[in-house]
Amino acid sequence: MKTLVPIITVDGPGGAGKGAVCKQIAETLSWHLLDSGMLYRLLALSAINHSVALDNEAALQVMGNALDVHFTSIAGQDGIRAFLEGTDVTAELRTEDVGMAASKVAAMAPARSALLARQRAFAEFPGLIADGRDMGTVVFEQAPLKIYLTATVTERANRRHKQLLDNGQSGNLARLTEAIAARDRADMRRAVSPLRPADDALIVDSTDLSIDQVCGMIISEARARSLI
Repeated sequence: MKTLVPIITVDGPGGAGKGAVCKQIAETLSWHLLDSGMLYRLLALSAINHSVALDNEAALQVMGNALDVHFTSIAGQDGIRAFLEGTDVTAELRTEDVGMAASKVAAMAPARSALLARQRAFAEFPGLIADGRDMGTVVFEQAPLKIYLTATVTERANRRHKQLLDNGQSGNLARLTEAIAARDRADMRRAVSPLRPADDALIVDSTDLSIDQVCGMIISEARARSLI
């Protein structure tokens, strides 16, 4: 890991706002952006597409090492586009089924090992903001600023429901709430890299905060630590 590169890690459960916050900070600072959750979703989707069982550790490790993916950022569009084997799969990655599959894949040590070097390679000057669930506890343990971003399950389900509707997809709020709570339990209880705040993380509850407010808090803290 390139320890001299300024790194801000943002970990936390799904729906806490990590993606939007990290994207905005990366754009504001002109830093690189790592969406580690997208990598796990891509691996899970690849496994589904190739009929590979989500508990087949050996096959997942091979797939992770050879994962044919690339990302693009298109002006005027929200977020980045993800391509798997040459096909834009961004919309598929956002489904709850792929999200739950990614949670199962992420619990496999060989799969995590296969993607570890790929994630660390994102650390380039002028800096990196890393979005995930174990960025501060495993991938970038020496990062000088670690954030744990959270929000209530109800608020996160409401955000996800709105996102689905905005994208022209249907979603049942009650089922979304249970799915998010179930993924929280799975992520926090897994034996490998469980979801938890790093010991030196700054915990931010975004339930009643806007994206701009959260970004302002993180940038102010980065400035106070002379990262920018």
